[in-house]
Amino acid sequence: MRLTVGTRGSALALWQANWVRDRLVILRHAAEIQIIQTSGDEGLSQPAAGGASGLPGGVKGLFIKELEEALLEKRVDVAVHSLKDLSMDQPPGLVIAAVSEREDPRDVLVCRDGVLLEQGGFIGLPAGARVATASVRRQAQLRHLRPDLQYAPIRGNVDTRLRKLDAGECDAVVLAAAGLVRLGLEARISWVFSPDQLCPAPGQGALGIETRADAALGSGSVEHAVAPIEDRVTRRAIRAERTVVWCLDGNCSTPLGAYAEPAGDLLSLTAVVASPDGSRLIRASASGPQAKPEELGNRVAEDLLRQGAREILDDFSQSQASAPTPQ
Repeated sequence: MRLTVGTRGSALALWQANWVRDRLVILRHAAEIQIIQTSGDEGLSQPAAGGASGLPGGVKGLFIKELEEALLEKRVDVAVHSLKDLSMDQPPGLVIAAVSEREDPRDVLVCRDGVLLEQGGFIGLPAGARVATASVRRQAQLRHLRPDLQYAPIRGNVDTRLRKLDAGECDAVVLAAAGLVRLGLEARISWVFSPDQLCPAPGQGALGIETRADAALGSGSVEHAVAPIEDRVTRRAIRAERTVVWCLDGNCSTPLGAYAEPAGDLLSLTAVVASPDGSRLIRASASGPQAKPEELGNRVAEDLLRQGAREILDDFSQSQASAPTPQ
């Protein structure tokens, strides 16, 4: 088939799209990249605001929405997303046709030159150090670990955030390991958080490859063409993680982490919900058959609810709803 792969124009988005294109070529398809300039990219120059776009996930929601519009309008055949940014439900007519093998799902700390980590990594940062992250999930868990540090939002793609760090706008920035590895920037990593310290975002490290749901065309469908890229183990792990999000009515802007790790025929799932100020954090873990990821996700979500997750998340939603809209 001749396929057009839609993507944003950032370095990481292009890496991801080229990774998918290369695999389509190996599968004997002709594939080309088309960059879609989104309103979300333009919005990166504006002041930060959670949900300012009116979509779940704020500016990230715009990235996704406009790529999906390009799919539905048949301007592209395939859209490549960081799976952690995708909402729980696809628009009618679209489907996640394949989930890639997962890159390192953990979060990492990148420190500015001159900021020395004592033994213990993040725990060894000097009191009052300025740590930047755009994620309420990260901030909530980090505040729970180190309430004595200063936390601030940061915007932009990976390169932009690293430039802001190097310019002295903060002492350290928290990023996904996967993005740095894919861009060949592993040497910038100062410390790797274990999932017990900082529970990753559901789906972090994997790519969601979205197409039109034209399965009725059988072997002539784009969905069928993309299917061999699928990594079944990763799909199952992420189904368990995303089930927790679904059960708790969450999205990629919710202070919620979930990480499932395969072990033989089993999945081990851990999820965390934390108040944005870090004052309260609850955690639940369970294991179950890989073949039943939704059942495992439901069990962990129910445990979190028993411990009070609904109260934390309702308080967070109310605070978001009452926050002033930036001018």
